[in-house]
Amino acid sequence: MIYYKTEEEIEIIKEGADILGRTHGLIAKAIKPGIKTIELETLAFNFITEAGAKPSFKGYQGFPYTLCISVNDQVVHGFPGEHILKEGDIISVDCGVFWKGFHSDSAYTYPVGKVSDEVMTLLKETKASLYLGIENAIDGNRVGDISHAIQSHVEALGYGVVRELVGHGVGKKLHEKPEVPNYGKRGNGPKLVSGMVIAIEPMINLGKKNIVQEEDGWTIRTADKKPSAHFEHTVLVLKDKAEILTTFKYIEETIII
Repeated sequence: MIYYKTEEEIEIIKEGADILGRTHGLIAKAIKPGIKTIELETLAFNFITEAGAKPSFKGYQGFPYTLCISVNDQVVHGFPGEHILKEGDIISVDCGVFWKGFHSDSAYTYPVGKVSDEVMTLLKETKASLYLGIENAIDGNRVGDISHAIQSHVEALGYGVVRELVGHGVGKKLHEKPEVPNYGKRGNGPKLVSGMVIAIEPMINLGKKNIVQEEDGWTIRTADKKPSAHFEHTVLVLKDKAEILTTFKYIEETIII
């Protein structure tokens, strides 16, 4: 079942999404060569809990952390730990906030210092594909219109679109219906209706689409070990133009991709 949000519920999601955006802003300032990824985890957990909210991911289906931190060829669901970031790395940070009974969810892939032109282009075009998907998240369209917009943009550049992991509805549960793949055909899939709140999150590989799961049961990597990028917004479907409920504005005080 797809749950449609009331105006009051949307305002609550926006409040939580602002806490989430500020969390990303703190992380953006902290990311630099020499920092351990567990330090980013501590920063995020402390900020979210001190704001009176809860981390959406911590404890979700047994996931042990506030952040999913995925470095270089890790696609998603990586664990924070003792890994030390170095110049030229990229790091995907995925985070969710639970506030007054509702979740918000967003991700951003950060360069660590100066990265190669090839990798920076991957980040820019993955982020661009997110906004192309959002442009199609309007009442009367189908989920496949979002999916096709993302897929057609990145595959034209020679990138691989991960198939096994997709976007999703967001609300009282972290993952609700409908699923929102990053590949598909125009006019296919569930109909988009005003009041739907969905997370659109392209996961795009520099190489092929194939992925593997690590022994920890969570971390997903590219099979060919090439870098992967991940950007995500929580979005409200409306009649003429989708409203982005999460924000990158606090990130962009430090870095703009």
